[in-house]
Amino acid sequence: MIAPGAFEKTLKDARSSGNWPAMLLQHGSFLGGDDNMPVGVWTEMREDSKGLYVEGQLAPTTRGKDAYTLLKMSPRPAINGMSIGYRPVEWSMRAKPEDPRRTLKAVELLEVSLVTFPANGKARVEAVKSADSIKTIREFEEFLRDVGGFSNAAAKAIAAGGFKANPRDEDANMAAIEIVRRNLAILTRK
Repeated sequence: MIAPGAFEKTLKDARSSGNWPAMLLQHGSFLGGDDNMPVGVWTEMREDSKGLYVEGQLAPTTRGKDAYTLLKMSPRPAINGMSIGYRPVEWSMRAKPEDPRRTLKAVELLEVSLVTFPANGKARVEAVKSADSIKTIREFEEFLRDVGGFSNAAAKAIAAGGFKANPRDEDANMAAIEIVRRNLAILTRK
């Protein structure tokens, strides 16, 4: 069991230093794997009412692209679990038989992995987005709503201005998408 606030120091240190816990696949070598090479970076981490919330960006490497493909498979993803690698800092042991065996009160978070078999069955990837896959104005509107948090009306207005300015110039449209993507990254940081 991980108590609320257990990640507080790690997250505070990451924000101030810029050194975030790693994004690994299957815990890399922590669990006997052969590769500790990250598959991307975490761009946001915070504790919410469910636990640790993370957002990240997969690397444009072979392993990052492979992870993205596995996350986006249909009719269901081939991988959609999440798991953490940590060092316990403060904890308490069970006081009563119905209590969790150990409650972690503070941990040093080393990495958050995409995994096939999460220890906590509720630790799941909830959404996989990609600005690079946007091909239509409707997909761009959906991206603005889902990732940017814009209202339906605002998303339509932004998308219409960007795409309709040069409807036949795909390079210009992709440049507009890149500008919005960079601005969204800045706007959505907490």
